[in-house]
Amino acid sequence: MTDDREAAPGSGTGRLVTGLAWAVLLLGLWLWGRGVTDVRSPGGPTAGDVFTIGRPVDPALLPPPVKPLGDARPQRIDIPQLGLQAPVVARGLDARGAVDPPPLNQPGVVGWYGAGAAPGAAGPALMVGHVDTATRPAVFYKLSTLQPGETVRVFRSDGTIAQFTIDDVRVLPRDDFDARQAYGPHEPGRAELRLLTCGGTFDRADGTYTANVVVSAYLTGTGR
Repeated sequence: MTDDREAAPGSGTGRLVTGLAWAVLLLGLWLWGRGVTDVRSPGGPTAGDVFTIGRPVDPALLPPPVKPLGDARPQRIDIPQLGLQAPVVARGLDARGAVDPPPLNQPGVVGWYGAGAAPGAAGPALMVGHVDTATRPAVFYKLSTLQPGETVRVFRSDGTIAQFTIDDVRVLPRDDFDARQAYGPHEPGRAELRLLTCGGTFDRADGTYTANVVVSAYLTGTGR
């Protein structure tokens, strides 16, 4: 949790984690979804409604996907609806096999799984952020308030901007968590984005949250 050195991004355009590496990642994400997380909050804020599981939207009302970009490191993420602008650092897996978020002493930083797909390249790119610390809200505190049709922008190291449109927001109970359903590709060949944080309410009995927020988006525009 204290090592924030950037890892090299996955090689090859749109390369997904496959085989054993993908299986290990899914196992780690399942553990993460079950509440194995270092976030601790004595105040127990509500970070999402566990009964709001999926917010349906007519796909015809959303813009069509665009052709994926090549690989490039994400440098910053902007979510206009939240007034959020945050730096992004590459992260690997922790000792449990879950995506390692930035340290708690960097609550305003978003972590990107650097061995997986780059945001804008083909496949689901994974980004994680804390919902809070023991004393204050963190970068993804309001993530569960996002709605389908809203925008996420990722500024990349090659000078391009990948613009994503949100098509799904889920708050998944940790006791019924399916990592493949939550983090696997929704449509093969698309450039997709997953934003992940803790959700539900804080369970003081075991020191974890009762759910996980998963925001899904897909590439609908590019620019410089």
